[in-house]
Amino acid sequence: MISLLILIIILLLIGGGIWGWPLVAGILGISSVTDKPGALKNITQLMNTYDITPAEVETAFLTPVSNDSAPDQRSKGDIAKTLFTYLGAIFILAGISTYIGMFWNSMGSTMRIFVTLGIGYVLLIVLVSALHEKKYPKLILPLTLACVFMMTGGWFVLIHELFPRGDDWRTAVLFVFGMMALHLGVLFGKYRRTVLAFTSLFFVYGFIHVGLDLIGIPIAYIAIVLGSSLFLVGTAFEKTSLHVLVEPALLIGICWLNSGLFDLVANFTSANWAALIIGVCVILTAYGLQKAERYPRLIGLGYFVGSIMVYSGLFDLVQNTSVELLYLAVTASILYVCVVLQSRALLLTTVIAMLAFIGYYSAEHFANSLGWPLTLVLMGVAFLSVGTIAIKVKQRI
Repeated sequence: MISLLILIIILLLIGGGIWGWPLVAGILGISSVTDKPGALKNITQLMNTYDITPAEVETAFLTPVSNDSAPDQRSKGDIAKTLFTYLGAIFILAGISTYIGMFWNSMGSTMRIFVTLGIGYVLLIVLVSALHEKKYPKLILPLTLACVFMMTGGWFVLIHELFPRGDDWRTAVLFVFGMMALHLGVLFGKYRRTVLAFTSLFFVYGFIHVGLDLIGIPIAYIAIVLGSSLFLVGTAFEKTSLHVLVEPALLIGICWLNSGLFDLVANFTSANWAALIIGVCVILTAYGLQKAERYPRLIGLGYFVGSIMVYSGLFDLVQNTSVELLYLAVTASILYVCVVLQSRALLLTTVIAMLAFIGYYSAEHFANSLGWPLTLVLMGVAFLSVGTIAIKVKQRI
């Protein structure tokens, strides 16, 4: 059960990490700034992330902002043109998809290949024209995604039509991913666009993963090797024009690497120990990023996911044993760490873990005892009093 929960968390992070980061950052308070020291710390992190020197900050600060440098307001005509362009593209794709879905069974093999792979290559020609002319930059992203979708599906349709009785899906995936990596790699080498780099890496790593699996290498070792290499690739993007891909590459690389380590440790021990050990590794990774003052969103996610793994693995290990209260001691110790690290993500999971364990322990051992909840209330009042006194003493020092 615990391994399934951790797998779901990892898949959610990989699949929704890029688009869900602003929401997660808002929930966890990662990017909130409430005072001058916090603002300075945030500025320092941005300077380290994008290699901005103090001289460049001073130049930008002293440069007067003129009306010419302000972005021009888009006219209503431009907005209408963009709107109708997107609507036209959506309706064209919808019409093609509807046609394919309605008449797929009545089509012959040649027609099926043409309406999938053929349209994919037509979109590829349009994409190359748009990249070459540089007149429609906002169409590059949707054109690339539509082209990739149609060409990938078209190659699979071609293989199915040529080899209808074949059941070696890994060889088919290897061929298709290899072809797509070749196409997108050539385009990226020519035009150096971020979306082309992202899609190229996707198919390159997919090709390598399937190839290594095809020759019999265990999935855990594949994940460790490819996750580590993707982490290095993300680090290499820092000082290039592709720095926008750094955080997604590091996130996916860390998740991929730790998923392989989790499977490896679980095979030697158990899922509980694997969750505990890998959770500690994720927390240490987040701590390393925090010490380097880089990528605050990755720091928050690392503390969040790592602490969930640690608490879930530790609870399964101590549940119904003579050392159950060790869980409460560990969470109380990490509560102190939360204060030192000033991590809201870690504080959130720690408070939830402590409350959940107290509720569990009370239900198991003090279900009908009135003294236990009173004791908890008195302990809470005592801790609040100690905290108030500590704050007053610190202000006087």
